[in-house]
Amino acid sequence: MAALDRAGTAPRLRASLDGVVPLLLFGFLALMPLAAGGETYLLDRFTRIMAFAVAAIGLDLIVGYGALISFGHAAFMGLGAYAVGVLAAHGIHEAAIALPVALAAAALFALATGMVALRTRGVHFIMITLAFGQMAFFTASSLAPYGGDDGLTIHLRDTVFGLPLLADPRALYYVAFAGLAASYALCRALVASRFGRVFRGARENPDRMAAIGFDTYRFQLGAYAVSGALGGLAGFLLASVTDFVSPAYMSWQRSGDLLIMVIFGGIGRLYGAVIGAIVYLMAEEKLADYTEHWRLVFGPLLVAVAVFAPGGLIGIARKLMGNGRD
Repeated sequence: MAALDRAGTAPRLRASLDGVVPLLLFGFLALMPLAAGGETYLLDRFTRIMAFAVAAIGLDLIVGYGALISFGHAAFMGLGAYAVGVLAAHGIHEAAIALPVALAAAALFALATGMVALRTRGVHFIMITLAFGQMAFFTASSLAPYGGDDGLTIHLRDTVFGLPLLADPRALYYVAFAGLAASYALCRALVASRFGRVFRGARENPDRMAAIGFDTYRFQLGAYAVSGALGGLAGFLLASVTDFVSPAYMSWQRSGDLLIMVIFGGIGRLYGAVIGAIVYLMAEEKLADYTEHWRLVFGPLLVAVAVFAPGGLIGIARKLMGNGRD
């Protein structure tokens, strides 16, 4: 009887974790500016973290629920950032223009590249997304009018319908928070919808889904485009907080960073991507204070998580609460 009680309690504890943790996480982020007081550095730091968290959520949508491991996801983020930078270089400093352009550029690039990449599977998909990402990186590096390898400084932040809203660090923080919350809610809704059930079914058994009449390719392409658009949103936020865009935003190393955030937080848990972004970027900052080779310290930790806790930090917490398997 005790064993049965434990077997019934563990899933309830894990389910409650999935319900409580996102509330606590977003509650913390909503109240963080109050704790920061007048420290603009902390606000800028967490605004940057939330920008990466948006991209990580988009990546987790296709990796965690579609088993589509992309190694070129940073290209979407870079396109969103360059949309802001290029428009600013031509004297257009309006978020109502820059944001739609960033979303559209990233989504269209995702559609165009996804139409090719999604014809493949496994390691071939990984290599094609890597190739497209590097194409975007080298294209940005060759744009001499927009800084080339040196990047492009944005001298004036975008206004919002003529109001200098984004010039205030606290207001920009809450714009990023709203973008993160909306991205999380959108992906949660997609995963729980009929679209999401077909998308997950394509991961488990694409032949069976095709046999019952679903064109799994269309669903995967749709999810890939949504993921790309979220990368564009992340790029828009990143360019707004850093006042700078660079080809480095599109590098394969940055795509690897996004994958690490997803893995470290917990694949297939959208809020895990947010936790992974916070932990990874905070650890990067702290370790970099001690050594420029901080990745040599962080690398073995990631290997340990991947080997002994494949569910990431969320998986560890679920195992501790359930006292058993995740």
